Amino acid sequence: MRENALKWAETEIKHKKSRSKVKIERRGKMITFACIALMAAIAVSIFVFVASKGLSTFFVNHAGVAEFFTGTHWEPGKTDASGNPMVGALPMIFGSFAVTFLAALIGAPLAIGGAVFMTEISAKRGQKMLQPVIELLVGIPSVVYGFIGLSVAVPFIREHLSGSGFGIAAGTVVLSIMILPTMMSLSVDAIRAVPASLREASLALGATRWQTIYKVVLRTARPGILTAIVFGMARAFGEALAVQMVIGNATVIPESLFEPASTLTSILTMGMGNTVMGSVENNALWTLALILLLMSLVFIIIVRFLGRRRNLS
Repeated sequence: MRENALKWAETEIKHKKSRSKVKIERRGKMITFACIALMAAIAVSIFVFVASKGLSTFFVNHAGVAEFFTGTHWEPGKTDASGNPMVGALPMIFGSFAVTFLAALIGAPLAIGGAVFMTEISAKRGQKMLQPVIELLVGIPSVVYGFIGLSVAVPFIREHLSGSGFGIAAGTVVLSIMILPTMMSLSVDAIRAVPASLREASLALGATRWQTIYKVVLRTARPGILTAIVFGMARAFGEALAVQMVIGNATVIPESLFEPASTLTSILTMGMGNTVMGSVENNALWTLALILLLMSLVFIIIVRFLGRRRNLS
């Protein structure tokens, strides 16, 4: 009888433990699901709010979609001959894409070269030399980059090249330095993910180290490197304060890289605090914010596509 009672007690204790584990797992799943649902609700709410405000320019203020994306006159407080607001956003769109692509064009080779040095040429020395530099560049605030560009890049361009110093060239220099650590760190991860067996097989077939790096390592790591470049471009496209300080903020399409220009983010940061909610100027700025949000989604889609290609390969 005593042995049966002990067995029964042991089984009851085991059942209680299993039931408590099930309760804890259910509680954990509920908390996780609530957090995910909250994050999804916040993201959807932000998108709906920005979209409702941004589309008001077309549905409430009756601005033409074609005129908005192709017009070159940005004066939301005024109207044209047809009575529609003058909200031509082409200069800002052009400026954003110009500084983004030029910054990626300058920063990508430097990032890939630094990543190759850190992983393939001199891993220990590269880690010692470049890792602190990357961490320092990541930790510098945007306003400091802007002040450095304002104090160094703008005077240099004005004295040695052309123009007033403010323009796409100055913005490109600042942005290329800002996105460099992002692209380099992700490129390092992509190159390190290449299996060592591929390097050994290439060297065993008689290839030199540079041939192995160029034709084996970099080609294998190409999806990851492209992902790093897209991440850098996404940061450059959304940067506001540093670009605003050096680009000149003129709502015109520049004829050269050394003339003042503007970006979507620079116009937003300059004008959002000086408008009244619901006015034409405010709705036009929300439309610029909607364009930025949609471009962020495009960058995310590209990154996911490249990541899927990398996993398949």
